[in-house]
Amino acid sequence: MCGLSLREVLNKIFWDKRLNVEDYVLTFIHRGAEGDKKTISCKSIIKVGRSWFIYRSTKNMGEVFIPYHRVLEIKNIKTGKVLWKKAS
Repeated sequence: MCGLSLREVLNKIFWDKRLNVEDYVLTFIHRGAEGDKKTISCKSIIKVGRSWFIYRSTKNMGEVFIPYHRVLEIKNIKTGKVLWKKAS
């Protein structure tokens, strides 16, 4: 999915019937987590905005807002293929 924006990749994962959302994880910067990174299943994402997404946390059962600039990568856990990676 080279050349697509982060939002386009997320929308493709959710709306393309050929893809299974449960096969994808998203890693983002999360201060306080081990290595300051947190990885979540894309199936926990409940809303995709223009410059952010919201996911449902299994830890506190609340909704968590994450701006796109904190996202590091999206990966297919079955194939190991990285669909999107933050430019360095």
